[in-house]
Order: sequence, then structure tokens, then C-alpha cells
Amino acid sequence: MKYPQFIKKGDTIGITAPSSGIVKESKLLRLDNAEKNIEKLGYRYIETKNVRTDEKGRSSLAIDRANQFVELLKNDDVKSIIMASGGDFLADILEFLDFENLKKLKPKWIQGYSDITTLSFLFTTILDIATIYGQNVCDYGMEPLFKNLTDSIKIMEGQEVIQESFEKYEEDYKDDNPYATYNLTKEDIWKNLNNEEKIHFKGRSIGGCFDCIINLIGTKYDKINEYIERYKQDGIIWFLEVYEMTSPQVYLHLLQMKNAGYFKNCKGIIFGRPLFIREDYDIKFYEAVKDALGDLNIPIIYDADIGHVSPQMAIVNGAILDIESKKGKGIVKTILEQ
Repeated sequence: MKYPQFIKKGDTIGITAPSSGIVKESKLLRLDNAEKNIEKLGYRYIETKNVRTDEKGRSSLAIDRANQFVELLKNDDVKSIIMASGGDFLADILEFLDFENLKKLKPKWIQGYSDITTLSFLFTTILDIATIYGQNVCDYGMEPLFKNLTDSIKIMEGQEVIQESFEKYEEDYKDDNPYATYNLTKEDIWKNLNNEEKIHFKGRSIGGCFDCIINLIGTKYDKINEYIERYKQDGIIWFLEVYEMTSPQVYLHLLQMKNAGYFKNCKGIIFGRPLFIREDYDIKFYEAVKDALGDLNIPIIYDADIGHVSPQMAIVNGAILDIESKKGKGIVKTILEQ
């Protein structure tokens, strides 16, 4: 596994929009404050041209989004990249990315979530480069910065970070104050699928937004079986989170992944809280997971602090994760081991 060079104070963080751009007034105010907070943390920043543009869910043409992202990868002054936003259309830039040429570039930390999964997942499985599944840049506009945001910076700096589950999570997002921190109202309780008193597993991580990963299955970009084979001695840990699905879709897509060999050599799976889940036929989310994966006889955690329901932990694709879930609380230790 290739880990990008650790960043240090004074380095430049690149911001680009490979999916949606930022045009809403409140979001632009939050972006401006995010850049001020990045400077307060001791870093410079640079934006690509497409960060503050958007038309029909795309910040710019697919080829332009690809080129502006690659420009940051090639810019020696830029030491890491935090994405502007998620969205729906990142996958259409893939045909304009030359992965053979990308292998020749110096690895850099890239961070983002939701639709950014398409990039981070492929950078880790195809290029063997560690990436961070964590907040997009606008969250850095809150006052004060929440711990998960500074944790991801610490990971990029090479500091050892042990992340503990939060006391509460955000059940309802409020967009009335562009500088507001998370609206934490609901008790944070991690759950073990088979009601185990304690779950503990350790292995090489891979994952992201479930909605995005299923779109890669069987395509020319699908190199997950090679990744699993490469790190079979470590065993694989999957982390997955749902943006929007029905419970039958969760069940069927997990079957699809299982039948495609995605869970071979799997030592455990951790699911984040779904943001939008419609429980058709009265099938609960956890029931869909159990019905699809119960025969694997592996430990499974759900309702963890990963993904669209804030705050989310910073999860490093490609790292060794040591995960524990006990009595409703969880711990994730990140080990940057090759």
C-alpha cells in the first residue's frame, strides 16, 4: 500500500469539484469560512475553476472535471486534495482519467465522501494508494471545528489517531446558519448484528458509499478481486454506508457483491447509519443485511459513525483498521501499514 507523504504546516491543500459544484449562497459562505479555517490550521489552499460553478448537478464538463483534478495531482505545490462536494455524476469523468499515467504521479492524500467514493475506491483498488473517506471541504466552515474534521487532518499529518464513537449524532440537518456545527440530538449507539456483547476485528480496509460501489461491479474499473488477493494475508474489512436505498435494494445489492466475490477473505463489515432508507415489506435495514450476509459467519457492526449521517469518522481506505464495538460504543484505530 502506498501512503502519500504526510502534510506539514505551510503546505497547500487543493480544492476541486469532480462531481457537483458549490453555488448556493449559504454553501458559498460556508466554503469561504472553510478556507479561513484551513489557514488557521496552518495551511494554504488553492481552488480549481469549477469549485463555484454548477449546472444540472455537474460542476463542469466531465473532461474539465477530470483535467482540473489531475492538474492538482500534478501540481508540486499541492500536497493533499479535499473535495468540494459529492453529487451524482462523478463516474462520468472516469473515461478521461488515464490510470496508467496516474500510477506515475506522486501519491497525494485525497479526501471526500458520498459520490467521491468512485475516485477514492478506485485510487485504492487500482493504484494501491490510500485515500480518506471523510468530510468534504464545506464542513470545515463550521464554528468551532468538530473533532472529526481535525482528526482527518491529523491522519494526513501522520499522527496516530484513535477515533471513538461520538456521544450523539445529527438526526436532522439544519441549513439556516452557514457556520453552524452539527445539530447533535440523537444518542449514538453502535449495534452488533447478532447482539454480540463485543465485536473486534482487524484487517485491510476498503469501502465507502454503497450506492456508488454497486455501479462499479463488473465494469472495467472493477479490480476488487485483485485487491482482495493482494492483501489476503491481512484479511479485508469492508466499511459501507447507504445514502438512499430501500431495504430490498440493500439486500439485493449485498447479494450482488457477495456473488461477485467481494466478501472473500472478509474479516468483518462495519455499516454506517443510512441517511435515507425506505423499509419496504417491513424489512428493517439490519434484517436486510442479516438475510444477505448471515451465511458468511463474519462479525458485522451497523449504525456506526461513517458516512452521510454526521458526524462521521475519517476512514482510511487501504489502511489496517482495528475496530471494536462493545456495549453500544465503538473504537477505530488506524494503522498505516504497508
